[in-house]
Amino acid sequence: MLTKYIIVSGGVLSGLGKGIAAASIGHLLSSRLRIIPIKCDGYLNVDPGTMNPYEHGEVFVLDDGAEVDMDFGHYERFLGVRCKSKWNLTMGKVFDMVRQKERRGDYLGKTVQYIPHVTDVIKNHIFEVAREESADLIIVEIGGTVGDIENELFLESVRQMKEDVGRGNIAYVHLTYVPIPYGVHEQKSKPTQQSVNLLKQRGIFPDVIIGRCPEFLSKEVRAKISNFCDVDPEAVITGLDVEDIYEIPLIFEQEGLPAILHKKLNIYSPPDMAKWRQWIDNLKNPKREITVAMCGKYTKLEDSYASIIESFNHCAAHLSCKVNLKMVETTDLKDTSFLNGVDGVVVPGGFGQRGTEGKIEVIRAVREKNIPFLGLCLGLQLAVIEFSRNVCGLQEANSTEIDSNTPHPVIDILPEQRKVTEKGGTMRLGAYTAVLKEGSVVSALYQAGEASERHRHRYEVNPEYHRTISEKGMVLSGTSKDGRLVEFIELPHHKFFVATQAHPELKSRMERPAPLFYGFVKACMS
Repeated sequence: MLTKYIIVSGGVLSGLGKGIAAASIGHLLSSRLRIIPIKCDGYLNVDPGTMNPYEHGEVFVLDDGAEVDMDFGHYERFLGVRCKSKWNLTMGKVFDMVRQKERRGDYLGKTVQYIPHVTDVIKNHIFEVAREESADLIIVEIGGTVGDIENELFLESVRQMKEDVGRGNIAYVHLTYVPIPYGVHEQKSKPTQQSVNLLKQRGIFPDVIIGRCPEFLSKEVRAKISNFCDVDPEAVITGLDVEDIYEIPLIFEQEGLPAILHKKLNIYSPPDMAKWRQWIDNLKNPKREITVAMCGKYTKLEDSYASIIESFNHCAAHLSCKVNLKMVETTDLKDTSFLNGVDGVVVPGGFGQRGTEGKIEVIRAVREKNIPFLGLCLGLQLAVIEFSRNVCGLQEANSTEIDSNTPHPVIDILPEQRKVTEKGGTMRLGAYTAVLKEGSVVSALYQAGEASERHRHRYEVNPEYHRTISEKGMVLSGTSKDGRLVEFIELPHHKFFVATQAHPELKSRMERPAPLFYGFVKACMS
């Protein structure tokens, strides 16, 4: 079977949910097809690894160590695939590839131009991934909105693809916005018409239009969009505003999207949504509720912690327990009175000094009050600092990232990191295996002697302090195979006090919630 292609583009405004739409389409077609997602981003960064979370949202890390756009989290969670670095194509990467080819003399003295040289690099990259992965279907998401300067070359590339692969092997899906202005109470199709017109000016004629709207699109609006945009009426689909993103595949199925794509691409891969519906029902009709405080410094933008939020959703779907997240900004935290109304505390990852002392004070309080605690990456490091100060008696213990002159550097930079000058892609990144201590809480949660989780950090628990910490009662329950790196810690006789140097939220799935999150939520429920 020839590889088929679905191109997902967006218009009107950013943040409409192209990544979720692409992932949902893939989920609906995945029963019989090997589906590979590719994300094309117009920014000139090689990857989002050096971007502030306020600028770009969460940085998602893959098994191979790639730092990629957060939409890859949606791809993995909806498609059940382990994504690879090559599947993320930024304009920074594209220009870097073109520059390297020009320096090698690959262009044989010709003037290097956007068309055909840059567009050929983009197309060949997509086709190469399709070959390497033996893909039945490639879903290409074009980042940004139609009309952005940044994604023009990507749009031109996917326009050309219909001639390369044949019109019957490619489908174009365009996500737009259908607003209902306040006081008007009427669905407005004009933004969609204008967006599709911009797309047509670039030579792309959509096969499917998804209109993001607070309510299902009316017959009149569907007909209007169909008429003005030259799309079959049944191919005008509602992208409904929903409380939970996991409802989107069910909406698309209800709207008949799988059948439309089956016909267009001459494929047949019917969705099986029975379990998915049960999980959604558990999310919408929970039997229990708990409140968890998320103590961080990027709390004003929830996208900064997208994978953590999704991990709690996965647990909620399996345990029929709604997890109410209370965002606590720790930068100027005055006291810990907020703990009186919570069932558990999560301290997530982060970088830099801001907010760390507030987090440390929160960790001291939950340790002393026996409140369930889950620490992630920086959360583990701060838990070690708090324990070192208040239990081990190491006054002024700290991380050298926070205080380079600390007398007790219980958290220190890796020796191999000391000479690193570039920021991008130079941390301990990707999947690493930890050996779990027999009889520990962590080994019971993973039901195994080893665990592989993804990392994104530079600093580690200083090996010189392992013995001191252990002798005072903190269990180093997971380490690297040589015992040098601490991957998991826990406190025995505590309701739940577990932290990891990794980011287990990055591998959590609806089908298989992350073990640490699952154990934490159960402890909060008890």
